[in-house]
Amino acid sequence: MTQSIKFKNRAWENAALLLLPDNFDEKQKYPAIISVHPIGSCKEQTSGNVYGKALAEAGYIVLAIDASFQGESGGSPRFIEDPYERIEDIRCAADYLMTLPYIDEDRIGILGVCGGGAYSLNAAMTERRIKAVVSITGVNFGRLTREGFAGGTPIETLDAIAKQRTAEARGSELLVNDLLPASVEIAQKNGITDIDVLEATEYYKTPRGQKPNGATSAMFSRLGVAIGWDAFFMAEELLTQPILVVIGEKPGAFGAYRDGFEIVRRAASAKKELLVVKGQSHYDLYDKPEAVSQALEKVIPFFKENL
Repeated sequence: MTQSIKFKNRAWENAALLLLPDNFDEKQKYPAIISVHPIGSCKEQTSGNVYGKALAEAGYIVLAIDASFQGESGGSPRFIEDPYERIEDIRCAADYLMTLPYIDEDRIGILGVCGGGAYSLNAAMTERRIKAVVSITGVNFGRLTREGFAGGTPIETLDAIAKQRTAEARGSELLVNDLLPASVEIAQKNGITDIDVLEATEYYKTPRGQKPNGATSAMFSRLGVAIGWDAFFMAEELLTQPILVVIGEKPGAFGAYRDGFEIVRRAASAKKELLVVKGQSHYDLYDKPEAVSQALEKVIPFFKENL
């Protein structure tokens, strides 16, 4: 059973899917998982319709959320990708779960995919209601942005953002960039060969993964905050919950492979595990049955053990 719900954030509401297990009984107490979507994605994609669905079938209540300024959530202007707000989204999702009488408040976990994976790890550092964390092909969006994802070196990008933000303050049209090429064919014609960019385009720009609210867009003038943010800052001291980090064996430019090794090395968690899924890539782990099944073979027992 799936319910579309809204929960309170600051001056707006966030949209989410509440996935309930079979034979749900509101008089019982259930463990819950907050499921966090990738950058430029939405709750109806991999975080909800793949991992959220599987976890609900395994007996968990899953709250698959849309980020503020994205999907069906509130917040204006649209398409802001703000790491600090993404963490607040998770806190507000936890607040909402605390209002449900059938949730066991001491058994709250979190799972995130791609950028959502690193957001989940970061949120757990300061949100102690989260008791266990799973990162699926997690990407540190701060590191990715500093390395040129926004179009240049950090200082070049910050200078361009400053000019654009000034122009917008004076009435210019908002600049919203599509994070991906329009098609795989166009990407290849432009000389793009990286596996992550090509497979992301194949996922988001074709019926395989395309959804109305999976915009793969970001407002350029608000990306400066990402350059100064790091998902893994203070992990050595503050990340103490059990963590499971899942990455594909095939590395790509978005850097989930190296980010996975880094956070497992740095986390203070006494219980931490890295799963490298053989022969699979970043986007295989979004929805390809072979990759997802191998991930879930670890994910479901991990939550059962730690929640």
